[in-house]
Amino acid sequence: MNKTLHPNYPLKTKLKKDLSKKAASNTLRWYQLSLLVILIDQLTKHIATYRLTPYEPHPITPFFNLMLAYNQGAAFSFLSQQPIVAFWLFTGIALAMSTLIALWLYRMPSNQFWVYPCALALVLGGALGNVIDRLLYRFVIDFLQFYYQNWYFPTFNIADCAISVGAGMLLLDALFRRKK
Repeated sequence: MNKTLHPNYPLKTKLKKDLSKKAASNTLRWYQLSLLVILIDQLTKHIATYRLTPYEPHPITPFFNLMLAYNQGAAFSFLSQQPIVAFWLFTGIALAMSTLIALWLYRMPSNQFWVYPCALALVLGGALGNVIDRLLYRFVIDFLQFYYQNWYFPTFNIADCAISVGAGMLLLDALFRRKK
């Protein structure tokens, strides 16, 4: 049957175009959030690099320092003793995952509840923020340090915060999402 002769064809085509525009608008919104994370991350790293002395804590509160650190490994300095392996491994994983997340966001239905795509956008922005560091410097710039007495949490950055918040949102979304 010829689609153009079907009585609802023009209506269905218009509806598909409207839904496609709405999906594109939603996708753009999540890409913009990722870009915002990258910009804030890179700006704060730039400020930290020029305002802080490496590995010298600058106390802000009794439990928080600003301290410039260079991390050649991953979270908690994993593989920092093998910087070449860490560089290729973590850059490759981050780029592959970023590509998958970007495609996932692109294909996200426009009626998707905001938590899931927001979480993916945060993870995407954070991952790319750290990849930029690895590609430019061969290490990641960290500068946020929390501690209690003699216990110090590993120094981290805004990209790490975005990844952690996004991962937490994904976990909560998976745990509490209502089945339709």
